[in-house]
Amino acid sequence: MMDFKLLSAGHGYKEVLSNLLQFYMYDFSEYTDCDVEANGLFGAYPGLDYYWEEADHKFPYLLQKDGTPIGFVLVRFIQTAACDYFSIAEFFIMKKYRRAGIGKAAAKQVFDLHRGQWEVHQKKNNLPARAFWRTVIDEYTQGLFTERLENKKAIQDFENQPGLHHSKK
Repeated sequence: MMDFKLLSAGHGYKEVLSNLLQFYMYDFSEYTDCDVEANGLFGAYPGLDYYWEEADHKFPYLLQKDGTPIGFVLVRFIQTAACDYFSIAEFFIMKKYRRAGIGKAAAKQVFDLHRGQWEVHQKKNNLPARAFWRTVIDEYTQGLFTERLENKKAIQDFENQPGLHHSKK
């Protein structure tokens, strides 16, 4: 696996994340009806500002290799009447760095940073993402997760209690 850093993305990284989101939306457009606007760019990511305004519920991370941005992870903490849980809102690794173990290692680091109930979802038609998350979560939890299909999404649920480290080294 390549060496990389997972950084908590303070406000100074907002523009970097915004720029990387253009590549993410390009990749993701294969699974959505999203198109570029008249200026040739995708629209601004809705709610990106909240990742710095709601620091107790939103957690932006930047992935770097040798100081160069190579991806990001946006994590949300969602509170409902039924359950409070963490969720990966967006996850992106630039194509050049995929299949090198960075995504798997980054996901496990993020899970370790946020202990509790998790819900990770992918669009039902995004088969590569579904395979990736199923593999990562299966390894991380040693098979202790559930999966369901709901509202055109595949959703994996698991819990990582404080003090427990599930991921295999």
